[in-house]
Amino acid sequence: MYSQSTRSIRITVEPTYLDDQSAPEEQRFVWAYHVRIENQGAETVQLRSRYWRITDARGKVQEVRGAGVVGEQPVLKPGESFEYTSGTPLPTSSGFMVGTYQMENETGERFDVAVPAFSLDSPHQPKRLN
Repeated sequence: MYSQSTRSIRITVEPTYLDDQSAPEEQRFVWAYHVRIENQGAETVQLRSRYWRITDARGKVQEVRGAGVVGEQPVLKPGESFEYTSGTPLPTSSGFMVGTYQMENETGERFDVAVPAFSLDSPHQPKRLN
């Protein structure tokens, strides 16, 4: 699991390799990632948008931007949390993701919350000895 806090908003991510949706012989590797967003602060916030930077093992970068997450823009009061699961395919057996969520507080101030970088590892990635 990977966790990071920004302005009392804690983001925790747990990636899982999906063997049943992957096809290594076709260079298709798929992961699910479960995200928990916790408001540990004193102000109510709403998640407005997301930004992902997805990098495969060859260094190819894909950027994804959009409103909310999984079709929602959750409002989190102090002490509340929101969880969701999404996924991503890659053409390589490993990679990593990092991102931000743009939040808005009750006064209309918008600020970015960091999503920690997390590794996408499959059992098909080559083993290397250092």
